Amino acid sequence: MAAFSRREFYEQLLHGCVLPTALQGLEQIWVLLLMCLGCRVLWRIGLPSHVKHLFTIAGGFFCLHHFFQLQMIWVVLLSLLCYLVLFLCRHSQHRGVLLSITILIYLLMGEMHMVDTVSWHKMRGAQMIVAMKAVSLGFDVDRGIVRSIPSPVEFMGYVYFVGTVIFGPWISFSSYLEAVNGRKLTFSWFWRVCRSLILCVFCLLVSTCISPYLFPYFIPIYGDRLLRKWLRAYENTSSFHFSNYFVGFLSEVTTVLSGAGFTEEKDHVRWDLSVSHPLNVEVPRSMVDVVTSWNLPMSRWLHTYVFKNALKLGTFHAIIVTYAASALLHGLSFHLAAVLLSLGFITYVEHVLRKKLAEIFSACILSKKCSPSCSHRNKKGVLVYLLNTLFGVMALFQLTYLGSLFDTDSEDTTEEEGYGMAHTMNKWSELSWAGHWLTFGCWVFYRLIG
Repeated sequence: MAAFSRREFYEQLLHGCVLPTALQGLEQIWVLLLMCLGCRVLWRIGLPSHVKHLFTIAGGFFCLHHFFQLQMIWVVLLSLLCYLVLFLCRHSQHRGVLLSITILIYLLMGEMHMVDTVSWHKMRGAQMIVAMKAVSLGFDVDRGIVRSIPSPVEFMGYVYFVGTVIFGPWISFSSYLEAVNGRKLTFSWFWRVCRSLILCVFCLLVSTCISPYLFPYFIPIYGDRLLRKWLRAYENTSSFHFSNYFVGFLSEVTTVLSGAGFTEEKDHVRWDLSVSHPLNVEVPRSMVDVVTSWNLPMSRWLHTYVFKNALKLGTFHAIIVTYAASALLHGLSFHLAAVLLSLGFITYVEHVLRKKLAEIFSACILSKKCSPSCSHRNKKGVLVYLLNTLFGVMALFQLTYLGSLFDTDSEDTTEEEGYGMAHTMNKWSELSWAGHWLTFGCWVFYRLIG
């Protein structure tokens, strides 16, 4: 690669990766986008609500079959099982808990090789969305947010909503019903779709074409062995991050294109769905901020339906339960479980340490930005900027450390099956377990000043 001139490198990158990747990406999703647009137009017609739900179910089934063929049966079975439990427990006040237990058993059975591993993992994202929708609906009925158990066509329409059935994100049942009512086709809606689509393609190109070649070409990874390892880790992290942003922006496109993802203030409709905030992740204030900004709808779901219900166990235990639930939804992949549970400890230690330092210095250095009316005396100043910058650098360090696991060149296992324990241990041991040692050191410091 070093033999290329800069112009030759750009030409090779453009014609060998950028254009083919962009075209291939659009080729993969154009059918889904067409189905979403079809539902959006159809909902503007004055059809009975049950007919709209039936069309939504048909569109969701078609898209599932288009992407997964007959493997979609595992998503269908999960949705049928969820409604069966919801119906049988219609007189109970613990529908959310019973649905959670049912889904837990179903997912564990699938992960324990009841189904072919590769096939099961291909369906992981779609199953995760179905599980999140069913659990949220169960708890919302328990809490009175949803007045009664939906009819079968309403439930299945919600579960198979064409805008979220493949890539997500999670939306509430009330948001789905508002989408079915069909808002006007406006320029702001069209612009939101175009904006998200442009960002989606950009993130795909960065993940596939830019990140894997950026460091070897512009920052030759030679010389110091330790520096080489960390630069390689950051390269893997960057590629993984932008692949997540790609899915996030793509889910914004499909959801908004199909008519969901808006807020309404009086007569004004704002198409303001945001799935992720890349800038908050790439230039982090804290790991807590990173976790929230990584996937906003899922973070909201975990906080509302897992963390709040587990809070009676205590804050620390509630955090660990929340990350454990997230790990299960993402699949029992060792490297994902290791990353998510590590994140639980990292975010908790960072939160309590910054809270203690904020009390000592009466400064705005909490994990989340303080409101303008907070009681801290030191809202700005050298100390505030210095400590916030220090924690931001530490967050970037932890992101690089955790992201080092997502190495597409790994021979430890196939991409479909996930990375194994050996890969995880090897990658972190190469970096001397620095992220875990840093977390332990922060916890010791917190205990000393506490």
